[in-house]
Amino acid sequence: MADKLPVPVNESELETPNEQHSASEITIGLLTGCQDRPYAFGLAMALTKKGVGVDVIGSDDIDSPELHVTPNLRFLNFRGNQHESTNFAEKLWELAVYYARLVRYAARSKPRILHILWNNKIELFDRTLLMAYYKLCGKQIAFTAHNVNQARRDAKDSLLNRITLRIQYRLCDHIFVHTKKMKDELCQDFGVAEKAVTVIRHPINDAFPDTDLTPSEAKRQLGLQENEKAVLFFGRIRPYKGIEHLLAAFHPLAANHSDYRLIIAGEPKKGSEEYRHQIEQTVKTEFMLGQIIMKIQFIADDEMEVYLKAADVLVLPYKEIFQSGVLFLAYSFGLPVVATDVGSFREEIVEGRTGFLCQPGDPAELAKAIETYFASDLYKNLKVRRQEIKDYADANHSWNAVADLTRNAYAEMSGRVSS
Repeated sequence: MADKLPVPVNESELETPNEQHSASEITIGLLTGCQDRPYAFGLAMALTKKGVGVDVIGSDDIDSPELHVTPNLRFLNFRGNQHESTNFAEKLWELAVYYARLVRYAARSKPRILHILWNNKIELFDRTLLMAYYKLCGKQIAFTAHNVNQARRDAKDSLLNRITLRIQYRLCDHIFVHTKKMKDELCQDFGVAEKAVTVIRHPINDAFPDTDLTPSEAKRQLGLQENEKAVLFFGRIRPYKGIEHLLAAFHPLAANHSDYRLIIAGEPKKGSEEYRHQIEQTVKTEFMLGQIIMKIQFIADDEMEVYLKAADVLVLPYKEIFQSGVLFLAYSFGLPVVATDVGSFREEIVEGRTGFLCQPGDPAELAKAIETYFASDLYKNLKVRRQEIKDYADANHSWNAVADLTRNAYAEMSGRVSS
């Protein structure tokens, strides 16, 4: 089992500030929950440019070369490799070691502010006892609520879930959300004070390679013809994302337009095996060979641009959502979006300029929106519009703006006046 233990961490790193942090006005511990590398990477890099010293707590999945050479930043690998192939006993041991390191870090580290991006594996423990422990260690807690109540979205809400969420939110000193709607829910449903919540627009996803690969070359790599109209679903395969509605919408489109192609690319979420099977069976029994490209698997970082550049439009047929990072990933590659009118999509999609909206749960309306897109100037001038979408995303969803708002909140928590 020894070769599967997390990467060792130098005990002295937890007790004394790194020289790179010594000149920082504010230092924080960024607790990533060992997931969502793009967000952790983007925030950490942006904060260091604002003079914030950052400890990034993560795993191999979070690691990247930049985290080891950037001034004001140090990366602490508390979890190591998270291979699914390890057996249950090994996973349990690695998780115990990880939590032990996290507890020790909270007790001995110099940063007074811990910023939680995501909870860890044992979420009920994280929301309650671990939060209380952080407070006993004298830490101030900032929290990014990417989903105010994810269990409600997934139709798994319970009294215990709501109680533990309320405990976590009440123990936080400051909470970041991505939309005004999320702030309202946080304050109304969980009793959080409005002054303790900051709305920061979801930033663009710029952690993935963007080479000189052209859309034509990307299409060829996926076996598509240049004149074929490629519709993309991208992201984890989960029931709330409404892929069955997309398939129902695409069926008449494929029958009426021989040049339409649908790409479904993404990793199935654990626990969604039955849903995945339903999707695969629908594709197998209701569509002709070649109409749909299925890549139901983990998509490596260096492969993502192939799908986002080969596609002519991204479709988000979600049944319910607060906010989607996939939307901003598409924008970062200049890809227009057709989405259902749920969550805050209406706030982020400019009709005719960056995409189109339709009613959720209605395949006929979704099909109509896709046809509307392909008949629009947005598609006809896509080569030019891609850059316009990138410029729009840079102007409205920059990491620079996120870092400014985040640093200001840290300064208030620290009792300092931000500059």
